[in-house]
Parts: sequence; structure tokens; C-alpha cells
Amino acid sequence: MAAMDTLTSPPRADDPADEAAPVVASPPADSPAPVTPRRNWWRIARNIVLGLVALIFLAWLILYITKGRFLRHPFERTVAAQTHRQVKVAGDFQLYFDPINIHFVAEGMTISNPDWASKPNLFEAKRIDTRISTFPLIFGNRRVRWLGIVDGALDLEWSKDRKRNSWTFSDQPGKPFDMPTIRAAMVAGTTLRYIDPQLKLSADLAFQTIRATDTRFANALRFTGTGTARGTPFTVSGALLTPNATAAGGKNQLQLHADASHTVFDVSGTLDAPTQLEGADLQVSARGHNIEDMFAILGVAVPDTRAYVLHANMTKTGDEYRFTRLHGRFGDSDLAGKLTVANAEPRLKLTATLATRSLDIIDIAPFIGYNPDAVAAKGKAAVVRNVGGTPRLLPDAPLRVEALKNFDADLHYTVRAIRARNLPVSNVDLTLTLENSLLKLTPLTFDMAGGHVSSDIAINARRPLVHTDYDIRLSPTPMGRLLAGYGVDQSGTTGTIKARVQLTGEGDTVHDSLSTSNGRIAIIIPAGTMWTRNIQLSELDIGVFVQKMFEKKLKEPVAINCGLIAFTVRNGVAAADPILIDTKKNVITGRGGFNFRNESLDFALRADAKTFSLFSGQSPVGVNGYFAKPGINVISPELLTRAGVGVGLGVVASPLAAILAFIDVGDAKSAQCGPVLTGATARAQRTTKGKPRDDVGHGTPAKK
Repeated sequence: MAAMDTLTSPPRADDPADEAAPVVASPPADSPAPVTPRRNWWRIARNIVLGLVALIFLAWLILYITKGRFLRHPFERTVAAQTHRQVKVAGDFQLYFDPINIHFVAEGMTISNPDWASKPNLFEAKRIDTRISTFPLIFGNRRVRWLGIVDGALDLEWSKDRKRNSWTFSDQPGKPFDMPTIRAAMVAGTTLRYIDPQLKLSADLAFQTIRATDTRFANALRFTGTGTARGTPFTVSGALLTPNATAAGGKNQLQLHADASHTVFDVSGTLDAPTQLEGADLQVSARGHNIEDMFAILGVAVPDTRAYVLHANMTKTGDEYRFTRLHGRFGDSDLAGKLTVANAEPRLKLTATLATRSLDIIDIAPFIGYNPDAVAAKGKAAVVRNVGGTPRLLPDAPLRVEALKNFDADLHYTVRAIRARNLPVSNVDLTLTLENSLLKLTPLTFDMAGGHVSSDIAINARRPLVHTDYDIRLSPTPMGRLLAGYGVDQSGTTGTIKARVQLTGEGDTVHDSLSTSNGRIAIIIPAGTMWTRNIQLSELDIGVFVQKMFEKKLKEPVAINCGLIAFTVRNGVAAADPILIDTKKNVITGRGGFNFRNESLDFALRADAKTFSLFSGQSPVGVNGYFAKPGINVISPELLTRAGVGVGLGVVASPLAAILAFIDVGDAKSAQCGPVLTGATARAQRTTKGKPRDDVGHGTPAKK
């Protein structure tokens, strides 16, 4: 009960608990419920949203009514600040939402180029009218619903170091041109200019009027233009045959035709982007009268050719243009392989692997400085020219020294066979390198008449005067096959020859280089036989010579023990050192030589019998004239002198005495073949008894 009383009875005044307990008054029954903080925040947010919507609608309404014309100057300042370019709109300006997409109109709009560019403006247009999807733009997707350009001009340039370009609006490295997605367009009177100083390429293109609706272009995007490539003017025309794929960001079908420097190019294939060659899959064809014209566009020096046509697949990877599956013809010869052109520093770099199955001899003419068309039309007469009243044969086409400074090269070229009447050459293998104006043909090898020729040629154009080193080696080669076209019978000839030419000279033509050359030329003939069908200059016993001259055939081969035909060359003049051929019956020696400067010949061959011979002329047979027109002087002054002596003896003595002048007692000393076969100089030659020879080493060619 006490507890119950405690719970129900009112508190006493002296109860300490009464001092701490607050007295709460009961609210009136009709008073409103209190507002919570959560409900206040919702109202504030609602009011803010409604205010923003109202402001946006008001802004949209103002823009829609005014077309945003009052934003022209803020637009110019904002875009200029973001791009670091001057942006101007000279005429009407509109920028508003219509109703959701951004509608932009500008008349007389210009966007300036960076200071290093050659033209003041990157873009200019009499009028540009475009609608851009708003929401995709927020997320970085440029989707143009409509694009109209009238009298526009776009200038795309790379800087000289190719690190920047005019269309990349930042200090970042230049990026490829990225075309936005375009759903509908109309472009009229628009031009495009493209400049790449590194490639020395400039082009000015004009586009036909383009119309498109609902992402579908009504016609192909066609263009024409002109330009220059390394100073060579060209004209170009072409089309993007799939502009609808272009608008959708897909593959672009390209067709292009160009004419430059008597060369016609046709290009077709696909591009990943209209201005992007990277990763392109293109088919390229080129044709013209001279392949040198095509490479001159790149500033590259190559030999002249006859008319040619080439086909290849082309793609670009980094700084490399790769031409694969290359095939075609030049003149009457075929060509296949691959070629890479790299925009390397400090020079253009060409790398090629090429092969020819059958090479016509006429198509070799330009490789050594002759005009192939003239050779094809006139034959041998085309390679001979008249200089100062004398015929010249050595080519005098100058090496294009300045062009060699523009590029480096690595070339491997093989030829299976050469078509030539009297030149049995096959299996040509050439490795060519060019580095900083030093051109090396090393090795250059080929098979010839059963033998093998190896050569190393270095042309140094780094010097003020071009310096050339020649080292040409012929392995033992059957004379029967080598000289078959010159009257030598293969069935009766077992002899071989080997040779070496070592010369150095200065000059930018073959003629000038050899005219100043120094070195040695040696042709070695080991033991064997030689049988001729026609007149020859060996075994010069007068009776045998007459027999050869009239019967035109030897009854038995000439037996050769050993032979050496060598010349020492000093400042372009070659002196016999020695000419010495030891046969079974005779020792043939020679004196004189030839001159690279005026291409004259002035030497004589003489045969001395080893055994007694009646009616032997014992006089030299002279070889004279020029490289292009050699001559033989059989009735020499010595022979006439002998004849005069014989006549005199016949008069003062008896008819029998007249023949004494033509008797050869047969005292010729056989040659020691060791020095002969090693190609030793005349001073080192010996008889079979080991004594120095006194019948060789008197080369005295003309020096005029």
C-alpha cells in the first residue's frame, strides 16, 4: 500500500526531487504540429530546382529569341583562350539550343594559325552552319547532325621538325587529323591545303559540292588539286567512294590519280581515316618513260631506265612507307621484290630487296651511263660519240653528287640471267650501300662463261672530287666459252684466263675517273690450247699467218704454256708491264699500251720462234686506233724495212739471198711460267734458265 501511495500521491513541497524535475505545459488541443528540419531541406531543394529550371528556360528562351547573337564576343574570347588562337566572326553570329541540339551559325569566321605556319588562318569560311548533338558532346563524342560550309578553306600544316601541326590546339605533339561523325552535310566551294616540310610536300585541293541527308551522302567526295613534291609539280584528282562510311567513322574507299614529272600514279584502297595513311591498305601503280623521274620526286638518284610499269601494295607504319609484293617491268626486263622508304634522320633511307629473272643487255646501259633508248634504236653506234674529232666510248654521264646527299640506301639485287649475244653472264648478285655520300657496290658478283667475277667498287662523294676504288677479279674462265662470239672454237680450246683490275681515280664520270686512274690490270693465261676459226694475232710466223688469213682456220690448236697481259696505269696511261705469252712454238711479247684520257690504242705484238722458221716476218703487228674504233696494222714499218733489205740483197747478191731477211733462227727464250702465272711485273719476269728477260717491259703508250 505504501508503494501504491507513493506512485499516486502528489509530491511534497519539501521533496528534493521536485527541484530537478521540469514542469511541461500541455499544448492546446487545436495547435499545429511542429515542422521538422528534413521537410525544410526538401522544400529548399525543390525551390532551387524550380529556380534553375526557370533560369535555364529563361536562358533558352532568351537565346532562342535572340539567337544568341549577343554571345559573339564572349564566344571569341572563350574559344581564343582555350585554343591559344585568334578567333573572329566578322558577320552574323548565332549560338542557341534548337530545341535541344546546339545550333551554331557564323559568317566570316576565322581561326588563326600558330605563328610558325605559312598562312595566317587555320580555318576560314564565308558561312558555317552546324547543329551538334548536345548530350554526346558532354561526354566527348563529337556528333554533328548537320554541317554546311560555303567558301571554306582549311590549312593543315606540319612544323619543320614535324613535332607540331596547325590543327592540334595545345603544346602536345601533333596528332593525326580526327574527323567528327557527320550525319548530314552540304559543302560548297571549299578548299584544303596540306603542307609537310619533312616530306617536302604541299598540296592544294578543291572539293566538289557535297550534299548529304540522314547520314547518307548523295555522291562520292571528289577532289582535284595541284602541288609540289620536292620541287616537282604535280596534279591530282580523286575521290572517297564511301563517304557514308567516312561519316560513320568506318573504312574509307580511296581512289587517286596523279601526274608528276612524266610519271603517272594510281592509288586505290582503304584508309582508316580520310587524312590518315597510318595502317592504310593501298594498291599503288606507277608508269612512265624513265623510273629516274619517279624517284627524283623523292630527291633520290637512281639510274635511268626505259619505259616502265610497277605495281605494289603500300602501307605506312610510323615514319616508314612500305611497298610490298612489288612487281613489274622496265624496258624488256622484269622486276620484283619489296621497298621501304623511311623518313629517317638525318636523311631519307631506302631499303630494298629486288630480283630480276631475265635482264636485257640494253637495260643495263643506263647503269653505266648510256642512254638505253638510244642503244635500243641505234645499237653500238649509240654509245660512241665524237669528241674533238675522235670517237669516245667510255660513258661521261655525271654522278648526281647532290642527290646522293639526300638519302641513304641498302639494296640487295639479283639477276638470274642476262640476255646478250656475246656476253654469257648470269647469276648477278649485287649488294649496294649508301651512307652519307659513300656508295659501295660490295660485293658485286656474277658468273661469266663458266667463270666467276667478284668485284668491290667504292665511290666516295664526300670529297671535293669524287674518288673511286675499283677491284675486279675474274676467276679461271674457259676461253672457249668466253670468246666463242669472237671466232674462238670451243671444241678445240682448253685454255682458261683469270684477271684482276685494281685502279683508283677521281672524277664524277666513268671517263674522268679512269682518265686520272692509277693501278694495275693483269690477265693471266694458264696452260691450255686455243683454236680459232678466223684470223688471230698469235703464232705470227709469216707462213702460218698467210695460211690463217686465207684458210681462216687452223689445222691444229695453238698450245699455250702460260701467258700474261698486264698494264701498269699511271694518271690514266696504261703501259705494257708485261705482255708475254709462251706457246709451244713461239714467245709472243708486246710493247706500248693505251690511254684512258683520249681512249687511244698504241701497242704491238711480236712473235719470236723457238725453232728455225723460213719466211718469218719477225715484225710486230700493231694495234692502233681507239677503244670505239680499233685498227690492226699488219704491214708494219719493220716488215717493210725487212722487205727492202731482202730486195736489196736479191739485187746485189742473188735471188736466194733475198729470203735471208725473213729467216728466223729460232732463238726465242721460253718463259719461266712461275712469275707469269703470279702476274709479276716485267722486272720480275725470267727465262726458263732463271735469267731476267730483256724483251719485255718497254711499254710506251702515247700520253697526249
